[in-house]
Amino acid sequence: MLVSYDKLWKLLIDKKMNRTDLKNAAGISFNVLAKMSKDQAVSMESILKICKALSCDIADVMEVTENQEDTLR
Repeated sequence: MLVSYDKLWKLLIDKKMNRTDLKNAAGISFNVLAKMSKDQAVSMESILKICKALSCDIADVMEVTENQEDTLR
């Protein structure tokens, strides 16, 4: 399974926010943002903080997709 945060980056553009604004509003660390920029998994607690700060749903921030190896099994 792969995680993508492309929806989050588009949402930030729509809200005229940058990553530092998000970090401050959500109370998350730069390490969390760095992981997200690499499409790595982060804690559900961090995702929920982001959703609360942006007044949105989890589906507005991320999506999970199958990678090619998962479909071959």
